[in-house]
Amino acid sequence: MKTACLGLGGNIGDPIRAMSNALRIIADHPACAISAVSRLYRTPPWGKTDQSYFFNACVAVLTSLEPEALLDFCLHIERAMKRERTERWGPRTLDIDILTYGEDVLETTRLTLPHPRMTDRAFVLLPLADFAADLEIGGRSVNAWLSQADKAGIEVVDNEDWWRGERAGNADG
Repeated sequence: MKTACLGLGGNIGDPIRAMSNALRIIADHPACAISAVSRLYRTPPWGKTDQSYFFNACVAVLTSLEPEALLDFCLHIERAMKRERTERWGPRTLDIDILTYGEDVLETTRLTLPHPRMTDRAFVLLPLADFAADLEIGGRSVNAWLSQADKAGIEVVDNEDWWRGERAGNADG
């Protein structure tokens, strides 16, 4: 079993519900157990800035799935939540990124671990620091990377139990 850290986000439809449902699906998978969930953050768009604010969170998952099988599972959840990949960094109902997988370093045509751009993104580092501030990425802790990241406009909107609330609904959306 390895601990994988995942980043979740979305900005169209009901992204909080989509992320909540995604976490419920992950928690129900026999090869996965959620061990930590960050607070919920509202974040300005990154990369493509002419779109609505995002909601972002991170989760730690204890899993026996291999990295690419975990990626397939995450992509399956995105499709179930009506994710369409039409524009890089564009609007989305749900995005699930594998940030880390234990201490593994991996580069395939489908997956790079740790996530190659996570240390530049406060919308990833802030929620990740909620439960993994001392996690080493590229020889530095999440907190060290976060100290240099642009956190402007990012705000906490709910505690770590946000995904268990009434808004979560059911997995059918």
